[in-house]
Amino acid sequence: MSRYTTHAAAERVRSRARRPARTAAAVTAAATGLVLALGTPAPAAPGAGGGVGTPAVTRAALDPALVAGRGAKVDFAEQEAENASTDGTVIGPDRTAYTLPSEASGRAAVRLKPGQHVEFTLPRAANALTVRYSIPDAPGGGGITAPLDVSVGGGHRGTMTLTSRYSWLYNQYPFSNDPQGDLLHPDWWITECGCVPAATTPAPVVDKPFRPSHFYDEQRLLLGKRYEAGDTVRLTAPRGSAAAWTVIDLLDTQLVAPPHIEPRAANVLAFGADPTGRRDAGDAFDRAIAYARQRHLKVYLPPGTYQVNRHIVVDDVTIVGAGNWYTIVKGHQVTLDTPAPDGSVHTGVGFYGKDAADGGSHHVHLSGFAVEGDVRERIDTDQVNAVGGALSDSTIDGLYLHHTKVGMWFDGPMTRLRITRDVIADQIADGLNFHTGVTGSTVSDTFVRNTGDDGLAMWSEKTGDARNAFTHNTVQSPVLANGIALYGGTDNRVTGNLVADPVREGSAIQVGSRFGAQPFTGHLWITDNTTVRSGPFELNWKIGLGAIWFYALERDIDADVQVTGDHFLDNSYNAIMLVSDFPVKDKYAIRGVHFKDIRVDGTGTSVLSARSAGSASFENVDARNVGAVGINNCGAFNFPSTGAEFAVRDLGGNDGGGTTGPWMASWELPNTITCDDRPPVIPPPAPAPW
Repeated sequence: MSRYTTHAAAERVRSRARRPARTAAAVTAAATGLVLALGTPAPAAPGAGGGVGTPAVTRAALDPALVAGRGAKVDFAEQEAENASTDGTVIGPDRTAYTLPSEASGRAAVRLKPGQHVEFTLPRAANALTVRYSIPDAPGGGGITAPLDVSVGGGHRGTMTLTSRYSWLYNQYPFSNDPQGDLLHPDWWITECGCVPAATTPAPVVDKPFRPSHFYDEQRLLLGKRYEAGDTVRLTAPRGSAAAWTVIDLLDTQLVAPPHIEPRAANVLAFGADPTGRRDAGDAFDRAIAYARQRHLKVYLPPGTYQVNRHIVVDDVTIVGAGNWYTIVKGHQVTLDTPAPDGSVHTGVGFYGKDAADGGSHHVHLSGFAVEGDVRERIDTDQVNAVGGALSDSTIDGLYLHHTKVGMWFDGPMTRLRITRDVIADQIADGLNFHTGVTGSTVSDTFVRNTGDDGLAMWSEKTGDARNAFTHNTVQSPVLANGIALYGGTDNRVTGNLVADPVREGSAIQVGSRFGAQPFTGHLWITDNTTVRSGPFELNWKIGLGAIWFYALERDIDADVQVTGDHFLDNSYNAIMLVSDFPVKDKYAIRGVHFKDIRVDGTGTSVLSARSAGSASFENVDARNVGAVGINNCGAFNFPSTGAEFAVRDLGGNDGGGTTGPWMASWELPNTITCDDRPPVIPPPAPAPW
């Protein structure tokens, strides 16, 4: 029963609009020999495509029936490449960080050599597609480009130019684009050597590239005509490609409506905006906004690509695009001559409310366009987010946000913001963050994929977030941190979401007293969510997390927390974890957490891992395919003769189990010490109907 390494040494205070330094250490498969092929069916034979009975259309690589009523309502159909026909090679499954399959949706993908293809069959009519892919980095970093031929219905529709300029990060937080770079923080402890390199003699040699990650990107293509269900989409890596390999993760297809027209509006073309993207349109946008406010009109962005290389400040204005497939607001990242007052050293395209200190912005409504950024490195002082500032009594609907630092980052205090039907993809940091005093606001039916930090977060730094809700969203494949994270706050809700495939240093849902957050007070409701392929291996502590995990680092967690109706599927390790950091294990506890009407389908280890003082109650928690003892209770690691410092209250109806019998057995209650730091992992079968 070894002690786990502290995260506290790597905690950093976050300044406004930026994320903290994450834990310094991580483990590579090459360094440790650790292989985790957990809870996923064996891959198809190379060249065969998917397995028997695999549905053609999936949601988070699952049969949609398993997640009915949960996650975002989206207008595209997801198809995994490993289920398609291919003469390439299926890679994965694999849940070991720093590998291509581990960051793929469903933890598997298809690798194509030049000349090879993967072919999908349309499940319904479509005229547009999105390809999630990876190609190699340049030897010295910075990315390459490579073609991908697209044929639909047997005819060639075009060639996409794939890029790795926005992927392939390396090294320690906040990461680097240099694959041959030395350690960014040699004074940080790293797991590769189990040491602090700068304080070790002889200095350890670290393999390069060190900790490669963030492999994937996505690209969209309008096909120019409608194709019907049953038509095929073939993606081919052409012979002679500059990419030695092309990995295809998935294909999303949809039928996009014609462009929206807003006839009675301030059309930005009338104010000099260039729809070809050759000339900067920022000043034209400003003129159109000023005119629209005077005349009480909307601002209309007709189809086109508009170059904007700075923030567009919005207040009391409605900006409507023709649809996010047709109206693209795209910018370069610009280096500032001198740092801005907020610490930014770059600027870039973004729609920003006024600063909360200046009263914030009100009655802003943004809809129907895309924001394409140019952020290729993580600099936490930079305000290079697609949407930011303080926006009260406002709405954001139907945007596509791509290649910015954070899709949406809000610095309150602010209130009553409603975010709906957006897509946030391929961010360097968070997908969305309610930061500091955001109240009465909601995010719903929003789809988030491939973030470099938390997918959706509420962070109550300085001032608590309150009465907010994340409802019916989908978060897939956060490379770092959590799908949904809550850091303090009062009376917030997380309801009806679908979270899949977190990779490292986090899990699907986290409730954390950390990062200088205000305490949890009042109530917290986490209800009717589904997680899948979560509860990953924590590379710093070298233990498995839970799909939902409570982390007491800086104070107690003792609000009334109701976890009800959630489904935790195909958990790599635990379904549920409650943990205090070791240096504060006798100072902070987790209490007042109530689990009810829960389904756990498959755990590599336990249903519950308790590594904290405190208590929790359980009622009607049904589990199956449990790989280890149902309750792994270490308490606060003092091992008193009276039992663990964590107590489990059995309120009845807790059924099922696995290899060791019932998951909640009478002998485990209320606080039997059952501590096993690293129990053997038994990969569970794939999720199935309950």
